[in-house]
Amino acid sequence: MQTSFTNEKDYLSKTFSNISAINQEICNIEFEGCHFRDCNFTESIFKKCRFIECTFTRCNLSVIKVPQCRFTDVVFDECKLVGVDWTRASWPRLVFSVSLKFNKCIINDSSFFGLTLDEIAMEECKAHDVDFRDGSFCRAIFTYTDFTNSLFGKTNLSGADFSEATNYDIDIFNNKISKAKFSRYEAVRLLNSLEIELVD
Repeated sequence: MQTSFTNEKDYLSKTFSNISAINQEICNIEFEGCHFRDCNFTESIFKKCRFIECTFTRCNLSVIKVPQCRFTDVVFDECKLVGVDWTRASWPRLVFSVSLKFNKCIINDSSFFGLTLDEIAMEECKAHDVDFRDGSFCRAIFTYTDFTNSLFGKTNLSGADFSEATNYDIDIFNNKISKAKFSRYEAVRLLNSLEIELVD
């Protein structure tokens, strides 16, 4: 079902199902407590929108643009979010709640460069070629996520949970990993930065 949102209108506790809004521009709308299910927003532009306690389920949000958008307690469940530049959104300097949660999502080729998103959650996700450099993700939940070719540099990962996560390349001298949690068999990847040879 195709739809167009009325700009300048706010939506409260509304459910959007099977919406097709491909390559649209959606401006200045506040969505609070809304649910998006099986929607397609590929290549759409959300400009100056506000998402508060919203949930996206099985939605395609690949290559969306989010200039000056605000996200508060937003959950993405089984969504495709390839190629999203999250740095373009508007993030508060002080964060009092978890801004984003991704569960079983594909977030390849996305950027969180320089962002402070402590306690962000990425569980059972595919996060290939994602840029986390210069960011702060303290106490983040990264469990069961595949980080193939993702970038970590000057990243604060203190207290982050990488249990059962795979394929991460984290230089222990160039990132903060104090009190972070790693699965024992995968944690040997952290030794790559030591230029040592492991033998059986």
